[in-house]
Amino acid sequence: MKSVKFLEELNTKSLSDLNAALVDAKKELFNLRFQNATNQLDNTGRIREVRRNIARIQTVIKQKGE
Repeated sequence: MKSVKFLEELNTKSLSDLNAALVDAKKELFNLRFQNATNQLDNTGRIREVRRNIARIQTVIKQKGE
């Protein structure tokens, strides 16, 4: 259910907002990977969640671009 709400949120955003969200998500993923490499990350499942959110954002960007 959380992903459905996230997708509805993405569909209401403009392309510039989506690109900004994509940049933020990629920065978060970098930080999570860095924390994981230095053994500071407790919730490793968050990496998977952020990767999937990045894919969702990219999908919506492609759909709006067509």
